[in-house]
Amino acid sequence: MRAAVYHHPHDIRIDDVAEPEPGAGQVKLRVAHNGVCGSDLHEYFSQETFVPVAPHPQTGIQAPVTLGHEFSGTVVAVGDGVASVREGDRVAVRPTYTCGQCPACRAGSPNTCRVLAFHGLSGPGGGLAEYTVLPESMVFALPESVSLEMGALVEPMAVSYHAVKISGVRPGELAVIAGLGPIGVGLYFALRAAGITDIVASDPSAQRREILTRLGAEHVIDPTTTEVAAAAHDASDGLGARVVFDAAGVGAAILTGIGALAPQGKVVVVGIHEQAMELNPTSLLLGEAQIVASLVYTDDDYRHVIDSMARGEITGEGWVDHASLDDLLTVYEQLRRGERMKVLIDL
Repeated sequence: MRAAVYHHPHDIRIDDVAEPEPGAGQVKLRVAHNGVCGSDLHEYFSQETFVPVAPHPQTGIQAPVTLGHEFSGTVVAVGDGVASVREGDRVAVRPTYTCGQCPACRAGSPNTCRVLAFHGLSGPGGGLAEYTVLPESMVFALPESVSLEMGALVEPMAVSYHAVKISGVRPGELAVIAGLGPIGVGLYFALRAAGITDIVASDPSAQRREILTRLGAEHVIDPTTTEVAAAAHDASDGLGARVVFDAAGVGAAILTGIGALAPQGKVVVVGIHEQAMELNPTSLLLGEAQIVASLVYTDDDYRHVIDSMARGEITGEGWVDHASLDDLLTVYEQLRRGERMKVLIDL
């Protein structure tokens, strides 16, 4: 079967690889769509972060690895003992492997597992292949009202939902989204579904600002011409934002976000940062501000997102498009230049 195999930064090859078969407790999927993620771009253009260059302590996997961790598919075979899904079921995939034994797992926070691994990054055979095999616990059946296209969006939307849950923001409070890529779009959907209607959305890309405006956002700004802090204070009678989400992955989003916060407000870091930044902690001290991080998701987040999709609270219209596996590296270049929003690779 054909698959996108990652070897090193700037070295991904579309190769023929062996088709996997499920063992006990495993499910084999015919992949439908696999989303291109910002972390994939980081691995390709910058450096290995989630793709291990030595055997991963949990999975034993190291590069080269078949990529793809945002995907949906149809069950084509199941191994012994599988009971929750059967052949023909359409599913979304939670790609995380956790150990169940480390302090994080024992504390009930498996999403911060000390040896966290990802199917399609630090785990075996990802979704940028015609078929993949994974444990039963990682597949979530889709209701009839949720398409396979939307199923491939469950993973990034769960990232966004988890961040909103971590933030503790409530209706009537102001939220700022810095960075309007797919995670920023997901944050907008998650906030709206939670009853948060006071939202300032910020991105220097005119295309991304236009997409958020078409989705219904009213306060969308260009941070290169409008100060985020000024916009936040204008939208909140001078109070500021209860939470600023850094979905941009750049230091400026955090630094400007601190200035936009209400007293005891919170910056939630969601984006992956390729560069270090300087921060004077006194800027936090004066307003009792907090910086927290949000990492991936839980099973409950997945279930919530699928239910939200079934209710029509999340849509792919106007910000999702498709490409073939052969065009993968062209898509990477386009996304790096900011020319497209969310691209699903059709397998």
